[in-house]
Amino acid sequence: MAEEKKEPWLNYLALTTVIFAVCATLSTLKGGGYGSKAMMSQSQASDQWAFYQAKSIKEYVYDLQREKLEMDMKSLKGSVSRSLTADYQKKIDGYAEKINKYEEEKAEIMKTAKALEAVRDEAQKHSSAFGLAAMFLQIAILLSSIAALMKKKFFWYLGMLSGVLGLVYFFNGFFSFLK
Repeated sequence: MAEEKKEPWLNYLALTTVIFAVCATLSTLKGGGYGSKAMMSQSQASDQWAFYQAKSIKEYVYDLQREKLEMDMKSLKGSVSRSLTADYQKKIDGYAEKINKYEEEKAEIMKTAKALEAVRDEAQKHSSAFGLAAMFLQIAILLSSIAALMKKKFFWYLGMLSGVLGLVYFFNGFFSFLK
């Protein structure tokens, strides 16, 4: 039985298929990592916004109480002793301090939440790029396999086109050069 002569381009096909497979594997790995980072950052940001909301509610309660005491003090003006007026004022000032404290805490919480959202957004960009890379690289591997089975260069060229797109997105996953 005569041995079939191997066409030289099949060696290049095998090499490009291996490169695409390695990059597809790395894309899947990195995309999953960035996807997890995006989910964790979103969860942490949501926790911070819930904390912000709780602080807002507490601030509002103290503000209502302060306003009530101010109204009570105005309505009782002249009919109560100076010590009771001083007690009212002391309470009002205490509530005002707590309100200011909650405003400062809310500003810090908001800053943290927005930073976590920025981390989430950046991770989503990387994850999306790696996802597209994996898709194009898998198509390239499929087309290269068809080319090898059918010994048709046309399918290899299509696979190369898809693979190049996949590699562009693969490197974009690391460097974010595409918008």
